[in-house]
Amino acid sequence: MLATARGLPLGFATVTDLSRYDDWLAWLREHAEQDQQVRVVFVGGSAVTGGYDDHSDLDVDVLVTPGTAVATYRRLLASALRDFDVHHLWELPEATWPDGRQAFLHLTPDAGDMSRPTRIIDLHVSDLADEHRLVDERRHGTPYLVHDPDGLVELRHDDEEAMAAARREAVTQAAARRPTAEWLVNRALARDDLVEAHAFHVGYGVNPLVRLLRIKYCPARHDFGLRYLRTDLPEGYAERVAALLEGDPLQERSDATFAWQDELLTELAPAP
Repeated sequence: MLATARGLPLGFATVTDLSRYDDWLAWLREHAEQDQQVRVVFVGGSAVTGGYDDHSDLDVDVLVTPGTAVATYRRLLASALRDFDVHHLWELPEATWPDGRQAFLHLTPDAGDMSRPTRIIDLHVSDLADEHRLVDERRHGTPYLVHDPDGLVELRHDDEEAMAAARREAVTQAAARRPTAEWLVNRALARDDLVEAHAFHVGYGVNPLVRLLRIKYCPARHDFGLRYLRTDLPEGYAERVAALLEGDPLQERSDATFAWQDELLTELAPAP
């Protein structure tokens, strides 16, 4: 069942406390009910996947009548700038999304100040389409519905065959790239080019390692990168990955990274 922003959630004993965004959620609901082009509004991100805290933003998806996303986005943004004290606005380039727009609205000044709760809205407006209204809860959590009068949002797993193929390709590429990746790091170290060595260590060592860990322990979120490691990997693994990013000499950390890659590749790589 889907969680709903009206009354008690359906199918859940508790829901993340979003009270510091109550004014924004009420505003969204009011505008959705008044704007005929708005079909769905829901909250995603850490509020429904885990890890939400005093410094989390609020991920808002607005699905609208196809062909009206940009115009609806502009109306919503203009209204938000009028109705709230928006201290900073970052609009992503128009080309970011082929069927919509996205912006980050800072409702508190100086977002980098961690001494007080953060209030930032990640507003994403898209044309109504299956790719947006069908949500794989394993990957994105169960949406918190603010407005969905027609019941358009559905929980449905992403195509298993496509995800399995992507995981197989990632393992194959990690195995094929492994010797070249280690050479790139070691060459930079031999040249005493530490900036390049660090870049290669993260790009060709740590990032592929985390992809392999995800494939083993959380295959549905195999492509989520370095975020959410504390919630997606077994206890202690996030700290073990963090130890590869700082501390011991880079050569030792690189050697440990590739050794861990080798362990995982032995388990995950298909037999020749």
